[in-house]
Amino acid sequence: MDYTSRYGLEYNPFVKNVRESLVETSQYREVTARLNYLLQIKGFGILTGNPGVGKTTSIRNWMKSLNQSANKVIYIPLSTLTVVEFYRHMAFQLGCEPAFRKAENFRMIQGAIRRMVIEKKMTPIIVLDEANYMKNAILNDLKILFNFDMDSSNKAVILLTGLPQLSAVLSLNIHEPLRQRITMNYNLLPLTLDESKKYLVDKLKCAGCHQEVFERNAMEAIASSASGLPRVIDKIANTSLLIGNQMNENIITSDTVMKAVEDNVL
Repeated sequence: MDYTSRYGLEYNPFVKNVRESLVETSQYREVTARLNYLLQIKGFGILTGNPGVGKTTSIRNWMKSLNQSANKVIYIPLSTLTVVEFYRHMAFQLGCEPAFRKAENFRMIQGAIRRMVIEKKMTPIIVLDEANYMKNAILNDLKILFNFDMDSSNKAVILLTGLPQLSAVLSLNIHEPLRQRITMNYNLLPLTLDESKKYLVDKLKCAGCHQEVFERNAMEAIASSASGLPRVIDKIANTSLLIGNQMNENIITSDTVMKAVEDNVL
């Protein structure tokens, strides 16, 4: 029997699908509120969190919710770029033909942002992912690159995301000018034990499930083993479904979950 049929699922909500099973946890709602606030006031924002806590999911779904005719999202995941590469990549993302000199790219980037804001009435949203790995030289240049009208106005949203170490990097004295310009700073925390169990239940509901899939102790085992990380909850739950189906379990037990935990550790 196919495991989705056995467990009454329209699809597996614990793996990446065409249909994303979004669970709006309290942390997700808080992140969304913070990002909407940043969009209103513009300027620099910081979003940090441990791997698997849901940063990328939160940002991706927030970006999907935006008015595409009023906002232009530029996502740059290449955090290990050199300064020149960063400027060239930014210019290209803004629709410019990248130059070889940093100064020329600087002028093109600022010009493109001005045109976008003034002529197209759009807000540029620049997302710099894994920013904790960015070179100090790039971080130092950000405050200059996005300085408009003698620093009297914010024309773009610049969101730096990464591991919690990003806050430690920005606490260095050399980054004081950038740190003073940060208008939103939020660290995404893991789910509590109760939130983890609710996350699991809500994921199943997203997939149209109306039957008991995990015993109470099994849900406790998943929540405890995942340390509040949605990505880990998904991995353990997915493996539990596969093992449970192989063992002809119509309701997954805590023993099955512990086997799934061992598989994921290996």
